[in-house]
Amino acid sequence: MTNFLDPAILFFIFGVFAGLVKSNLEIPPQISRFLSLYLLMALGLKGGFALHKSGFTSEIAFSLGLAIFLATIIPIIGYWILRRKLSAFDAAAVAATYGSVSAVTFITATQYLDQFNIAYGGHMAAAMALMESPAIILAIVLANKARASMAMDSVSKQEPVGITKILHESFTDGAQFLLLGSMAVALISGDSGQKLMAPFSIDLFKGMLAFFLLDMGLMAARNFKGLRGKPLITLLYAMGSPLSHALLALVLCKLIGLPLGNAILLMVLASSASYIAVPAVLRHALPEVNPALYMGMSLGITFPFNIILGIPLYTLIAKQFL
Repeated sequence: MTNFLDPAILFFIFGVFAGLVKSNLEIPPQISRFLSLYLLMALGLKGGFALHKSGFTSEIAFSLGLAIFLATIIPIIGYWILRRKLSAFDAAAVAATYGSVSAVTFITATQYLDQFNIAYGGHMAAAMALMESPAIILAIVLANKARASMAMDSVSKQEPVGITKILHESFTDGAQFLLLGSMAVALISGDSGQKLMAPFSIDLFKGMLAFFLLDMGLMAARNFKGLRGKPLITLLYAMGSPLSHALLALVLCKLIGLPLGNAILLMVLASSASYIAVPAVLRHALPEVNPALYMGMSLGITFPFNIILGIPLYTLIAKQFL
């Protein structure tokens, strides 16, 4: 219940309501872009300052390794499930969307943990960055394989997409690059840099997050209609995959022995779905797929579920299990 009293969450719910009643409330794209970059920069600084204090440990290595493993196995499982009812291209696109991560969901989760004084490692921001690309690579491989098998079909003469170009776009994407660059700046500047940047990266953070979640609520409401007429499996996957992916992450965290805060954040990352980075790549890499499919699923169903209910639910389950 406490999550519903958080101003940022309330602004998200308000944004969804405003979108559903067709209010003309809107956040200009340039401001939305700025807010997104600010949140990533602040998160990178926070993670870098924490890493400066803790140093690189075996626990950090295990966390990062598990993050990469989850980002690889989740899209493979997702494609295997979805391919039974969807085309190869649709299955690959959805699997990539759900194999990657949502930075805003992660940022909201860190705020939730801070609110309840649950400690977590600053390196988890790096884990989030590492989980962006594996699903994209797998989707391109699967799509190119599908195109090769359909080469004789006049409808599918789309040239295979080069992985090298997509990899370059993924790793040099402005948002992800800013996150990693901010971590590097924080690592180098250390304690003195933390004091100087605190008014920017800490004091303003909650208000900026609330403003951005208002915009996300508006976007979520607009994307509900993207699911009209879609196969039932897409709705079931959008609703069922967050919890199942989170539980998979929890079991692996238990086996490795990760602390509570890091485990919760890996559960959140595993349960989330990309609605910015991956869709931007898929529009070029998989033009055969209507973006309304994966955007409707990730932003219309999974994102609201995780923001409103998922984060406190994963935290409760992790506390009971770890």
